[in-house]
Amino acid sequence: MATVLAAATLAWAFAPRPVEVETATAAVGPFELTIDEDGRTRLPDRYLVSAPLAGRVARIGLRAGDAVEAGAVVATLAPVLSPMLDERAAREAQARVEAAAALLQRASARVERAAVAVEQARNEARRSEQLAREGFLSPSRLETDRLGVRAAAGELEAAQQERHVARHDLEQARAALGAMRPSPAAPARAFEVRSPVAGQVLRVLQASEGTVAAGTPLLEVGQLDTLEVVVELLTTDAPRAQSGTPVRFERWGGEGVLEGRVVRIEPAAFTKVSALGVEEQRVNLIADVSTPRAKWRALGDGFRVGARIVVTAVDQALLVPSSAVFPMPEGDDHQMAAFVVDRGRATLVPVTLAGRNSAWAWIAQGLTAGAKVVVYPPPAVRDGVRVRERKV
Repeated sequence: MATVLAAATLAWAFAPRPVEVETATAAVGPFELTIDEDGRTRLPDRYLVSAPLAGRVARIGLRAGDAVEAGAVVATLAPVLSPMLDERAAREAQARVEAAAALLQRASARVERAAVAVEQARNEARRSEQLAREGFLSPSRLETDRLGVRAAAGELEAAQQERHVARHDLEQARAALGAMRPSPAAPARAFEVRSPVAGQVLRVLQASEGTVAAGTPLLEVGQLDTLEVVVELLTTDAPRAQSGTPVRFERWGGEGVLEGRVVRIEPAAFTKVSALGVEEQRVNLIADVSTPRAKWRALGDGFRVGARIVVTAVDQALLVPSSAVFPMPEGDDHQMAAFVVDRGRATLVPVTLAGRNSAWAWIAQGLTAGAKVVVYPPPAVRDGVRVRERKV
């Protein structure tokens, strides 16, 4: 009897112990595959207000961030008689008037072309809607035509804004020419420089009083409501982020997450050296912010934001921690596997991945909801090995 007890004790002492493992339960939930990059805000249109003629500019009282209305006086030029009465300067001012008139004519032609493009896009969208109702056109093509209408409308609005600025420049040039040729009855008076658009002052380039030459930049004006975000994306990731792809902006300095969408991806890439000294091919992705402006009013031009581009989004996906999935040992490198805990033993199960991000793996085949999988499986875990769940 003592011999049997001793043998049993030795067998128990030298028997392999269960391997302690950390487990997680496969569950159904939302899954997202994103591209995370840093971006910066920028204004698509910036308006540089410059001196239309040589003169003495009075001290500009505006400061960066001040709001200005379209046509508001932003600077005042007093005449400097010698150059302003010079015949050569007068001819140059006349040439600027003619050049501004030509630019206005070109801007008007662009408005007409943009208006025709809007009408064509609307006609195409109406035809697509009719074909879609009859079942002869796919929903994706219909959505493309509708986006085409929005893009054409945006081009028309930009063209109208350009015509407005060109008309303003022509008025400035004509006023400058008139100021250079005052009549004897009306002596030369101060010339008012006005803002071409309504917006905010971005920078004051000539704050102090002083004599300036014609064309000297005085200040910059922009419309912060039109801010867009530029993300330098790897060219290998660019094909997955198409126009209309949702974007979430995080780490922008305020509370909450801002929503947006990809507007376009520029066609030309460029080479950039990373912080590790590696040359990378990148391309600019342009996204807009769809969240109401009141929630991100603190954002300005050139601010840094974190952009999360959602390339895949599924509401119902079978998920396990990403650390539970690994390449199949001694098998195809593309075949993945996971250890499932079944009745106290680890079972190696081949799985098929539908997607994977930094936190979760989306399982298409191989597992069912409720299955317990081993997270970060230690080297001692093999197929059929006894395991014990670690108590946290």
